Amino acid sequence: MRFGVAADHAGFPLKAPAIAQLQELGHEALDLGGDGTPGDDYPDFSQAVGEAVSGGVVDRAVLICGSGVGASVAATKIPGVRAAICHDTWSARQGVEDDDMNVLCLGARAVGPELALELVRTFAGAEFSHAERHERRLGKVHALEQHYSRPTEVHHG
Repeated sequence: MRFGVAADHAGFPLKAPAIAQLQELGHEALDLGGDGTPGDDYPDFSQAVGEAVSGGVVDRAVLICGSGVGASVAATKIPGVRAAICHDTWSARQGVEDDDMNVLCLGARAVGPELALELVRTFAGAEFSHAERHERRLGKVHALEQHYSRPTEVHHG
């Protein structure tokens, strides 16, 4: 599987270990940005990851910021991206199995390096179940995305 990995300044210390972990698992891992420069902003890396996922350049991605929250909020604005912050292995696995999550967001200031790598391993090893109820729910998520991606009418007073 092909993964993208990116991090803002706060998440940067976990980026290289995440890439190495994915490679050790036999996956291709593309560095999608972040060099630890102060002022590296999570929306920029969320965009890079989101475009790579939605464009099919990568199958999934790991996105790291200080809390994980900002990165997940920004990434979910991109159509086709199902990003979630996970700080426990159950959520990292269940997010893929039940919700077809394709971007794992981590908070470098919320989890230590060992847990972060365990989350990456769990996320990388999980597969969408394709259970009927999960397919149905995912269809509803896609419908929401389509509905709110349409241009809104402009009303002039």
